[in-house]
Amino acid sequence: MTVQQPKPSRIDWITLLLYYILVIVGLVCIYASVYKETNPNIWDGSQNYGKQLVWIGISSFLGLMILLIDEKFFYAFAYPIFGITIVLLVLVLVAGTTVKGSSSWIEIGSFRIQPAEFAKFGTALALAKFLSGYNVNFEKDRKIQLISAGIIILPMIIILLQNETGSTLVFTSFILVLFREGLPGWILFAGFMLVILAILALLMPPIYIMVGLVFLAIVFLLVVRRTSLLIWITVGVLILSCTMVSSINYVFENVMQAHQRTRINVLLGKQVDIKGAGYNVQQSKIAIGSGGFWGKGFLQGTQNKFRFVPEQSTDFIFCTIGEEYGFFGSFIFVFLYIFLLYRLLMMAERQRQKFNRVYGYSVVCILFFHFVINVGMTLGLMPVIGIPLPFISYGGSALLSFTVLLFIFIRLDANRVNELRGAFD
Repeated sequence: MTVQQPKPSRIDWITLLLYYILVIVGLVCIYASVYKETNPNIWDGSQNYGKQLVWIGISSFLGLMILLIDEKFFYAFAYPIFGITIVLLVLVLVAGTTVKGSSSWIEIGSFRIQPAEFAKFGTALALAKFLSGYNVNFEKDRKIQLISAGIIILPMIIILLQNETGSTLVFTSFILVLFREGLPGWILFAGFMLVILAILALLMPPIYIMVGLVFLAIVFLLVVRRTSLLIWITVGVLILSCTMVSSINYVFENVMQAHQRTRINVLLGKQVDIKGAGYNVQQSKIAIGSGGFWGKGFLQGTQNKFRFVPEQSTDFIFCTIGEEYGFFGSFIFVFLYIFLLYRLLMMAERQRQKFNRVYGYSVVCILFFHFVINVGMTLGLMPVIGIPLPFISYGGSALLSFTVLLFIFIRLDANRVNELRGAFD
């Protein structure tokens, strides 16, 4: 079997250019967020920016290797790759290292890796292979739907046991992939309504919500044409909704950790904790707001210089953009990121193999989730769950995993012309 090397003309160079623009923007922001006058050299390996340069080099080399691999490799070894990531996740539970309250790291000499990051593309590959299997009808086959959910839920459970809530929530983005493949729209609507009910249950006494639900159910049955099946479905939904509402407070008080409860209370406005759980967000908003329209300029941000924002080179790196480059710079950055997501979405839609399409949508959904949540939490619009901004935040595991995630799709997309020709051979 000969390996089909992608011709340069078939590689999506626009996506590659956007990738490197974002990576360079990330390096500049990391440099600014941890800059020290005593260590101004960007090549200084003792500083985060020097380390990030090394990771950029490693990621670029790995990306090049991916582009040279036969695209059939990723389909053939999708399940083994997924299995390896699961083994690594389990290994973390046995011999993991705790960093900042999260036991999700494996130490190898002076380096630390976070298998939860690599589980994202492993799960994307496994889900794509399963859904692209022969005679698989996701839209109508309940068994297929359950197995697909199992592929997503398995790593979620293991990562949750590592006390890594943020990475766990990222896997919920796969539901959008399933929706593209035929998941009924009412499931998405039901999920959205459950989130609304959960928020309401935290803001007001559950009895008020349950009375409101009963009232809505009665009005619904009075308006629509009633059948015995519809009545039973309405009653069942009502019972499940009331049960969930009544259990939210129990889960909130007895299952969630203290810092998670505080963060949610601060986000919902039930608690003011500027010096505690709300400190990061408060300082981040000050930094972004102080940037004005044009920003203060490179290395001129006072929040940066005096280290007012914790985790500024990782989870809160967007506030560096806001302070130093202002609204204009933030707008350009957001535009670039949205353009990348749009480009990937168009690439996913033009795929002629289901495996490529499902994987492409997985890439879009994972990056979209990270982007919205990370930027949202720096603006105080989302809860602080500690997930990086892809290609921007400091971190070797994150940059490597997102690079692999993206470059696999670029490699698959580069072969779409061969697939079209093959259909006519």
